Amino acid sequence: MSNSKRPVRVLVAKVGLDGHDRGAKVIATALRDAGMEVIYTGLRQTPEMVVNAALQEDVDAIGISILSGAHMTVFPKVVQLLKEKGMNDVLLTGGGIIPEDDMKTLNEMGVGKLFAPGTATSEIAGYIAEWTATHRTF
Repeated sequence: MSNSKRPVRVLVAKVGLDGHDRGAKVIATALRDAGMEVIYTGLRQTPEMVVNAALQEDVDAIGISILSGAHMTVFPKVVQLLKEKGMNDVLLTGGGIIPEDDMKTLNEMGVGKLFAPGTATSEIAGYIAEWTATHRTF
């Protein structure tokens, strides 16, 4: 199969001690239903584990679900690790309980759009598909 026809590959991760994964599983299922290949890492991942899995799985996007309040630590660390590994063509997105001011700060650091609870899964899938279509490099 030609790379240009390869489905969008997304890694969905829960980072840190946050044990609530229902939302992440709903997103993973919705992205699969939208035709994407989804790798779900499960609970209690470190930023290093997430980036290493993303590299091994050759993903187009990483989606981090975070409800623990650690978003201002987790997302910058993942951005740093992606840069260190030269993974500049991988979208870092996510969602959870993240205040709007923090979302803006994270966007300025290089994190893609972040989604609040209750966002339509079709909006999230559409964003990832559109971003990937314009940024994927082969």
